[in-house]
Amino acid sequence: MSGEPRAGLTGWERALERFQRTLLGHVFPREPVELLDALRRECDSNVVRCSENRILAPNAYDIELDPEIHEELAGADGKVGMLLTDRLARHGERNGYEWAGPLAVHITRAESVPNGRYRVAGRVMPHVRADGFAPVTE
Repeated sequence: MSGEPRAGLTGWERALERFQRTLLGHVFPREPVELLDALRRECDSNVVRCSENRILAPNAYDIELDPEIHEELAGADGKVGMLLTDRLARHGERNGYEWAGPLAVHITRAESVPNGRYRVAGRVMPHVRADGFAPVTE
């Protein structure tokens, strides 16, 4: 998020989002906030407008981290991945996105990333059958 007001949010929602970003910045190191912004950008840039009322977003996101940052975030007991998935789900909900399947954020260690800290890539999870998500009837 770039700090500029986003369309569709009320003043209260923007204030709550600023509070949330500030809180995240104090609870976690700087990188998760940057990662969340990168996830949102990746999501927004890869949505597909299928119709006037349907916007499809990729559901699988891979975050590759520099080894030092990966080690630092690993100390958060694996909660960073859950936190980022939750925040990305909220972002999608606010924007009316429909996920291409179950939303997942995978964090891995990488020896080489372009900006020296992380790389984020979104995609539609392969090998997911639509009937696998059909409601179970008994």
